Amino acid sequence: MKKLLNTLYVTTSNRYLSLDGENVVILCKDEEIGRIPLHNLERIMTFGYTGASPALMGKCAQDGKELVFMSSSGRFLARVEGENCGNVLLRRQQYRFADDPAQSLGIAKYMIAGKLYNSRCVIERTLRDHELRINTEKFRKKSQFLKEASVKSLSAKDIDTLRGIEGEAASVYFSLFDDMILQQKEDFAFTVRSKRPPLDKVNALLSFAYSLATGMCSSALESVGLDPYVGFMHTDRPGRRSLALDLVEEFRALMCDRFVLTLINKRTISAKDFEQREDGAVLLTDNGRRTFLSSWQTRKSDEIKHPFLGEKVEWGLLPYVQALLLARYIRGDLDCYPPFMWK
Repeated sequence: MKKLLNTLYVTTSNRYLSLDGENVVILCKDEEIGRIPLHNLERIMTFGYTGASPALMGKCAQDGKELVFMSSSGRFLARVEGENCGNVLLRRQQYRFADDPAQSLGIAKYMIAGKLYNSRCVIERTLRDHELRINTEKFRKKSQFLKEASVKSLSAKDIDTLRGIEGEAASVYFSLFDDMILQQKEDFAFTVRSKRPPLDKVNALLSFAYSLATGMCSSALESVGLDPYVGFMHTDRPGRRSLALDLVEEFRALMCDRFVLTLINKRTISAKDFEQREDGAVLLTDNGRRTFLSSWQTRKSDEIKHPFLGEKVEWGLLPYVQALLLARYIRGDLDCYPPFMWK
């Protein structure tokens, strides 16, 4: 099993990264303010536009370390990667599956069934932990809807039907999201999902979490030899990591939504950690990103028993495990793709 190493997050935009021997050196106006051994890292993520030295980029590519450049809002910009050593036979089979509507549907419907199952788990957890603070009848009714939608997704006859089931279920799920925010209600109200740009604090947190999780899924897919740009539910589009977007569906509710709710309800993050731009976009401040990423890194090291493997796995390795299972299915080692379904 792959070992979970550390991720270096550089959240301040005026930092420049360079290489000195086997160390990443963090500079501010040509003055060294930090030094970290590269062998302890599996990924470097920098938010801003100052950049990194060619020597560091080359070293990361050579050693298989990810160097990811993000905008200050958390939007993916670019990634440095070395020579692609993916299994060409596996990728050729992936492309055959992607070109076959029946094969694509067979994988996509399990991913969406997993997504809806996990979304329902988030609702059920709120019901169990906060029964006296919510409208239990409303929660139970919508939980039942998601249960039925998860089952229905497995019998979808085509990809458009599956998208319709997923879209309606997502609308029902997010209609409860504001009810699951139990603290700081005056600052963290949620009405509707807004993406580009996020127009309120809750959407800013969700978008940031989804971006990080999608990046993890993309890296996991590449590490097992799959092409993250060729998906089964998300269609091909230049520059879009369609398979990563497929895979992240299973993790949105558990890895991202519950994490965001915890940040708010435990008051780990507050209104002062956000700024509003002239165009209405609401973004995390530098300090807000640091708070978010510190908690995110801690969460990644928590362990969970994987329902299919029956083994303990760190949260941060779940995308890798699912990518590995997907590769095994495409290769013919499994009868079907087993989605991650939280228990």
